Amino acid sequence: MTDPANAITYRDAGVDIAAGEKMVEQIRPLVHRTFTPRVMDQYGGFAGLFRLDYNEKLFKRNYKEPVLVGCTDGVGTKLKVAFQAGKVDTVGIDLVAMNVNDLICAGAEPLFFLDYLGVGKVDPSRMVDIVKGVTDGCLQSNCALLGGETAEMPSFYKPSEFDMAGFAVGVVERDRIIDGSNAEPGDLAIALASNGLHSNGYGLARRVLLEKAGYSLDDRPAELEGRSIGEEMLRPTRIYVKPVLKILARYRVKKVVKALAHITGGGLPGNLPRVLPDGLTVRVKRNSWRANPIFDLIAAKGPVDSIEMSKVFNMGVGFVMIVAPTFAKPIMDSLSRMGERCWVLGKVRKGGPELMWT
Repeated sequence: MTDPANAITYRDAGVDIAAGEKMVEQIRPLVHRTFTPRVMDQYGGFAGLFRLDYNEKLFKRNYKEPVLVGCTDGVGTKLKVAFQAGKVDTVGIDLVAMNVNDLICAGAEPLFFLDYLGVGKVDPSRMVDIVKGVTDGCLQSNCALLGGETAEMPSFYKPSEFDMAGFAVGVVERDRIIDGSNAEPGDLAIALASNGLHSNGYGLARRVLLEKAGYSLDDRPAELEGRSIGEEMLRPTRIYVKPVLKILARYRVKKVVKALAHITGGGLPGNLPRVLPDGLTVRVKRNSWRANPIFDLIAAKGPVDSIEMSKVFNMGVGFVMIVAPTFAKPIMDSLSRMGERCWVLGKVRKGGPELMWT
């Protein structure tokens, strides 16, 4: 018979089951605050349940020909900045944003979100901060955090490090799918402003700012107008779900919104052409906006040339809507009333696949 005094436990191997259970209890109210009327509350089960159609009078919503839309993404090496800063309460917003901003490009409404966290050590208070960020992102995008998984792997991650992945599911009526197929020359590209770096290009941003230029996260270069390097690099990715879906809901009969693009890794050159049919491109007005100060700082301190910058970063453009020209002004007026900074980025032309610049 094994001597209990000499027996090895899972905790001896670095995995603390009790800490994991404590964390689950602490995040329960955070998760519940994201639940929409379609969530069938079964907290603690092995899977989340979500009703697509529901008939309650106050929240009645049924679909004629629903198409489910799914996507997955992560935060990338922005996490390294969060580790260095000791601030992990906003990267969950980034995680949700990188998924739901992709999902709405098909015209879909986000329904629910799932997250996966691989951690070196479960620290309940720290995990609550991480999950709070995820739930904040879910609230911003009107989707439920339906479930998740936390894997404690002490032999794989350092105690202070973790990785995260997200999975979003949405729905769109089949006849309301946006795929760019009806875009035509003369349509206008409307840009929605980004919040800075968002969650892309951090390999280059860290290399230039933290290594080559030697900035600390607390440094406040004059170019950043009072903000620190750390504050700027940890700005959460903007979530465009509510304004974009409100615009789509306003034009349910006429398909005036032709294409939607989330500007992530690859910048405008890598993301805008992919939503247009063959034979079309966008002539971008290069001077129609001013890039965020963080991009100017990276370009100067690299130095990084303008072509490389535009291929790596969003350069201040977080999302693009391709719309019929006669509807551009009312759409922009609506976006402005919703607090979005937007402008005409350019015009659809024959050509491609590369963007045209003027």
